[in-house]
Amino acid sequence: MADFHQNGNIAQFHNLRQRPIEEMVYEIESYAQTRKISLVLPSLFSELEGPALANILKELSEVSYLHRIIIGLDRADEDQFRRAKDFFSVLPQDHVVLWNDSPRMTAYMEKLQGHGLAPQEPGKGKNMWTCMGYMIGCADTSVMALHDCDIVTYQKDMLARLVYPVVNPNFRYQLSKGYYPRIGDGKLNGRVTRLLVSPLLIALKKVIGDRDYIDYLRAFRYPLSGEFALRTGLVPDLRIPSDWGLEIGVLSEVWRNSGRHSVCQVEIADAYDHKHQDESESDAQGGLNRMSTDICKAIFRKLAADGTVFTANTFRALKATYYRIALDLLEFYDNDARMNGLTIDRHREEKTIELFAENIMAAGHFFLAKPNEAPFIPNWSRVNAAEPGLVAELHGIVAADNTEFAAKPF
Repeated sequence: MADFHQNGNIAQFHNLRQRPIEEMVYEIESYAQTRKISLVLPSLFSELEGPALANILKELSEVSYLHRIIIGLDRADEDQFRRAKDFFSVLPQDHVVLWNDSPRMTAYMEKLQGHGLAPQEPGKGKNMWTCMGYMIGCADTSVMALHDCDIVTYQKDMLARLVYPVVNPNFRYQLSKGYYPRIGDGKLNGRVTRLLVSPLLIALKKVIGDRDYIDYLRAFRYPLSGEFALRTGLVPDLRIPSDWGLEIGVLSEVWRNSGRHSVCQVEIADAYDHKHQDESESDAQGGLNRMSTDICKAIFRKLAADGTVFTANTFRALKATYYRIALDLLEFYDNDARMNGLTIDRHREEKTIELFAENIMAAGHFFLAKPNEAPFIPNWSRVNAAEPGLVAELHGIVAADNTEFAAKPF
């Protein structure tokens, strides 16, 4: 079944489990004969030793329609890269591990820096960007899917539901965004969406007025989900943030380049759980503290690019309006949790709202203080324009690293 959310007219597909998953997979396999699908897995080495990734690989090993799996490996030394190669060797599909910390890759990033094209900070955004560059160099993929490596409730059916709208040539969608209930261990999760993004978007509408972009973001049930699939024609021109604003940045870019009618959201699971970030109240560079600031900056930048004028008074009004709306919504979330036999920690969530309110101001001050900051990693079209051989060079670096450093068993 499908419907259109009241804000933004974004097509959303839910209750797909009414259809046998075997039928959907059979159809995807048919499309994948001529529309090859690659999956990107941005991973920290530490996730190889976590509770989720081994099961993800087990599930993926049974997926027949994937053309290639591209694993971006962060925070790994040489020995850990060898171990990672062995870890991922259980995958029967064609796959490759991009060692983002290799000497060759480091030299490559220094070369990009000389052109003013390198990502300015490490993280998921840089990891994904590098994987996209490698995929472009392969020149054989029609659909790129991406999901995180910390999903403890992962099932292969999630991927099928995610890619179906963009691999089906009869559909117009360029981007498919996953959503799901954020429930785990008897608790209502999804704090950043519930306590920051939702009330912030409502507050922005009250403070600065109606904006198509605000309605667009409000149409997503879970805008911060790490699961999406897109047609690769979008990839060379995609400008993405390197920080925690990545998910908002991807949605914003597709809205700018293709329009809202090219986007859909898909319910991909009944339940979903993954690694939870700490609030890190005393550390502005960690956990939900850093994440909330980066997300706010990503939204403010996009609104400014569309002509919104922000001042210090705007951000003061926004903070006050957000705080009242967030507390009102918290009452509803508490009721919703009780209705469904779940729990939330009201005291902790109110403290989190207080933290987010302060970070709205911090993000606003940062935005006003550094108006010339480059908010995105340069897209691959620009990289190719600066020096046409750079994409092919990245492809060669990945091949050389994987050839030179043999797998090493645990």
